[in-house]
Amino acid sequence: MSLLRRTMDNKGGGGGGSDPKKPTAPGGGQPPTDKDAEARRQAEIARRKAEMMKKPGKPGEGKDGTGDLKLRVQQKLLAELDPSMDISKKDEVREQIQVLFNAILAEENMLLSRSERDRLFDAIVADILGFGPLDALMKDESITEVMVNGPKMIFIEQKGHPHLSGVTFDDDSHVMRVIDRIVAPLGRRVDESSPLVDARMPDGSRVHVVIRPIALCGPTVTIRKFSKVPLGVQDLIKFGSMTPEVAQFLQACVIGALNMVVSGGTGSGKTTLLNVLSGFIPNDERIITVENAAELQLQQEHVVSLESRPANLEGRGEISIRDLVIACLRMRPDRIVVGECRSGEALDMLQAMNTGHDGSLTTLHANTPRDALARLEVMCLMSGMELPVRAIKEQVASAIELIVQQSRLRDGSRKILNVTEVQGMEGDMITMTDIFEFEQTGFEKNKIVGRIRPTGIRPKFTDKIEDAGIVLPPTIFGIGRAK
Repeated sequence: MSLLRRTMDNKGGGGGGSDPKKPTAPGGGQPPTDKDAEARRQAEIARRKAEMMKKPGKPGEGKDGTGDLKLRVQQKLLAELDPSMDISKKDEVREQIQVLFNAILAEENMLLSRSERDRLFDAIVADILGFGPLDALMKDESITEVMVNGPKMIFIEQKGHPHLSGVTFDDDSHVMRVIDRIVAPLGRRVDESSPLVDARMPDGSRVHVVIRPIALCGPTVTIRKFSKVPLGVQDLIKFGSMTPEVAQFLQACVIGALNMVVSGGTGSGKTTLLNVLSGFIPNDERIITVENAAELQLQQEHVVSLESRPANLEGRGEISIRDLVIACLRMRPDRIVVGECRSGEALDMLQAMNTGHDGSLTTLHANTPRDALARLEVMCLMSGMELPVRAIKEQVASAIELIVQQSRLRDGSRKILNVTEVQGMEGDMITMTDIFEFEQTGFEKNKIVGRIRPTGIRPKFTDKIEDAGIVLPPTIFGIGRAK
């Protein structure tokens, strides 16, 4: 039974009738205290790390000498399956696997209960047709991020906080098989000569992979999950990320074709916010998106999505974000949406904004709106062009009109902290003014209490919004509103 229980743990079950969605192994008896739960969590982490440090045995050899049940059945299944079978027809393949599975169990004289048989079958099907132990995590909509730190340490993020999951892989090779299944359909590769790769799941979730020798703990996979139904502006209002007034203002800015930058740290929700802002673009405009790994889910009709490409085995054929930004300028875009500016493409993006491509959108990593401008200057210098800093500052001040600062707060929530207008140059300094800013009023029950409020300042680009036929009431900016 210990062997079967260990096999089922690989599928994601915690054993003992536990809920597989719970982040840690369950305990019995009375409800545990926080100290007991933390002690058990640390013990489980130590056990898994110790297991990862052990030298792997020969395939099929288990601790009790009976062999690994799941591995033996799976190997026989793979030997019996027709290699020419079309695995895209998953229902038909599943039926054939079911027939072979039952035959193998009968041949091996394995006596399992119905629930044990079903769980074993699901685990094997997930390995053959899906993404192995990750399948259950990908189907759980409460999980927003999956972090694989080697075969035995898989963390999940729920409600903004990471937890150790009850799911494990068999070994490094098991993780690598799942990684290959993710990256192969995209024409990408990951091996010792190229141990880093960015990819995406079939549902659009972003994947970053690091393997040995770079990752010392074993193959490391980070999956940023996307909702099956893209989050909309009403969802962000409901989550407290923004207020209806901020949403109305940002919608007016997008329709009014202002050049905007979404700034924030890793995991702060920049791409989600960019996707929401892109949804405000009128349906009759031609939109071209440029991304490293396609994540945006635009619903408009006239959308062209471009994705960068790494070099091949010979070191040739690389298509960078900068190449795509230059290419899309020749594709008659009404709007250019760059998933993220990281280096020299920032200069080409600024030049596009300054040469008639109004309403362009992009994101970048920065902690404050002021830092965002400084990063833009540094990225322009990374383009290799020998430009004076003053000229770069003038390009930035002329191109960027609005910065939306997004942040992930210490309670795990993601909120807009600043909506800042870039007003222009005064001497050698770019001047900025906050239109909205977040004000924290307290910290209760492990939650940050506060609100994003208008500063009472009307932006200078209001005329540009009005030219688009949109009139914003003064109360949006806090003018004439009772405090």
